[in-house]
Amino acid sequence: MPKAKLVYIMSLRNAAADKAGQHIDYRGQQRYMKSPLESLAQALDSTPLGDAYALEAVLFDDDEGSPRDRKALQDYGFGFAPSRQCIFPGELQAQGRRVNDIFHNVPSTYRRLPLEATAERAAGKKEFEQRLLDRLHALRADIVVLDGLLVILDQLARPQSPFFRRIVNIHPGITRLGSPFERRGAWATLDALHGARGQRVVDWHTRETVSVEPVRKTGASLHYVDTGIDSGEVIFDVLGTDIDPEDTILELRWNNFNRSLFPALHQGLALLAETVDA
Repeated sequence: MPKAKLVYIMSLRNAAADKAGQHIDYRGQQRYMKSPLESLAQALDSTPLGDAYALEAVLFDDDEGSPRDRKALQDYGFGFAPSRQCIFPGELQAQGRRVNDIFHNVPSTYRRLPLEATAERAAGKKEFEQRLLDRLHALRADIVVLDGLLVILDQLARPQSPFFRRIVNIHPGITRLGSPFERRGAWATLDALHGARGQRVVDWHTRETVSVEPVRKTGASLHYVDTGIDSGEVIFDVLGTDIDPEDTILELRWNNFNRSLFPALHQGLALLAETVDA
């Protein structure tokens, strides 16, 4: 049976915020912050996932022409260099190929435009998605995994898209609607940390909070991508992370990656493999 061709899409700036590929302070000790991509690469070489999927490419949308992106990646850069920090070890391989050798940049340059430039940003975003679509076709992708892509897809996620229900997202929170542990959006981990402290953020711009009953557990979800924010159908989720209200954001990220996100990614992809026509 042929393997499904898997393409991974990410924002390096999100991995940089996690200190991916570095050792972080963890309660007076040091722990290595493994990225989801590094975890997947290792799983493709050591678990049955490698029989189901072939990692064809890793695409990233960071824009070297953007001052904000350059600042976010000042310790990492926009590509592998021996003299710079990388989000995973430079020698990391997946299925016989160095992961660094299959990295490709598809920059989301429209993000340079001010938010008020509505028409221009909409046109730029459409053009960005077309470039992504062209690259996915060139790679003959069967399944696309998003990880920390700080862009909400539109055209690619609609029912008329050739990649409808072929794009999935790994999210560091439970996304099931109505779950008492639901944490959607870009602030999912911080939202969970506030929740463990008995707070709910009512305005993310001001960080205004109100008191609520503490919720001291969180998890992760692999879900289909639609045009909303983490609102697609859940493929697999794991509620495996206890939260200590004294956690730092990076301590909670480390715990949640290792206890919930990596298992949700691996087990979710295993389930998805049963439905894919490669």
